[in-house]
Amino acid sequence: MQFLKNKYQRAYNKIMKYASIVLPIPIPKVLEGEGSIKKLANEKKLKKLKNILIVTDKILVKLNLLDDLLVSLKENNINYIIYDAVQPNPTIENIENGLILYKKNKCDGIIAFGGGSPMDCAKIIGARVSNPYMSVRRMKGLFRVFLPIPPFFCIPTTAGTGSETTIAAVITDPTTHEKFAINDIKLVPKIAVLDPNLMLGLPKHITSTTGLDALTHAVEAFIGLNGTKFTNEKAKNAVKLIFNNLEEVYNNPKNIEARNNMALASFDAGVAFTRAYIGYVHAIAHNMGGMYGVPHGLANAIILPYVLEYYGESIINKLADLAKVTKIEDNKDNNKTLAKKFINKIKEMNKKMEIPTSIKELKMSDIPLLAKRALKEANPAYPVPKIMNYEDCQNLIKKLLP
Repeated sequence: MQFLKNKYQRAYNKIMKYASIVLPIPIPKVLEGEGSIKKLANEKKLKKLKNILIVTDKILVKLNLLDDLLVSLKENNINYIIYDAVQPNPTIENIENGLILYKKNKCDGIIAFGGGSPMDCAKIIGARVSNPYMSVRRMKGLFRVFLPIPPFFCIPTTAGTGSETTIAAVITDPTTHEKFAINDIKLVPKIAVLDPNLMLGLPKHITSTTGLDALTHAVEAFIGLNGTKFTNEKAKNAVKLIFNNLEEVYNNPKNIEARNNMALASFDAGVAFTRAYIGYVHAIAHNMGGMYGVPHGLANAIILPYVLEYYGESIINKLADLAKVTKIEDNKDNNKTLAKKFINKIKEMNKKMEIPTSIKELKMSDIPLLAKRALKEANPAYPVPKIMNYEDCQNLIKKLLP
């Protein structure tokens, strides 16, 4: 039976690889560099709008990070309403409340301002606006957003999720404690604003976990079976930028050049994984978020080394390629040694940035359900280099126990 399931998964992966090549997945226009947030309101695609819903969270509003955006919107006679109730793991209720505000104020466009949570929330609000007869749950999975969403723009304030360029939005169902993804090319924003000034005040733990989230995107896209020359180059560039800049911005948060490099790394990693897809790190991390509310970037950071070690021989050559890109190799190293060095480097980065090696909320009694949900998400959808069965998944999750 497992043999047949594996055959089905590989056939499914090949079909999805072909589809990702054929489908015209757009890449957002990028406004990059210091002060780029002030340029958005001058863009033609936004200037024609009258009422914008800005989706963000209360902390960012209190920090006054939206001020430059709001001033530029006013200068261009664009009205706005702020929805700042987005939770760290946005829920279906967040979506519905944002939808009510959008309709009440007769909005005609959406700006997401923040990390992955506001961006994911904004995407699904847009999907609900254009598809009012489709519930959030019914849009779960691939290509279930039938009609295009309103004009949509992203301003990330972290360098990690890559949501500013992806087809994906992740949502939590609080009744079942399940975290699931909605994936559709209609969710890709028109414009992404990568302004490093917005990231200068990030707390160290947010800098580290979002940066390692981007690393996970790039690595999973590269080691999976659905990579192309285009996605591989994007993934390798992201890994290189992250290895060269993440610890720098963690230790020297005001380094504007390193912040800008991390923003570019997050974007490239997003471009890579939205086409080549992800793997078991994300499948398990999503369910840790749904079950316990563990922040997504933190969960990815903890889980990544364990999954890479599980893949073993199947990814040696690809990890060796990444080791060469990041220049942690010695000329005498063979591929097996390089792969081990690459994993050890991730562990070393985690330790230096105070990332734990376990998930403190994890309970032994929850592992069977977590494994079941993770495999339901990943098999057959994810083009993983080595297929994990139920027992494998349980054994891996056990390693995450505190």
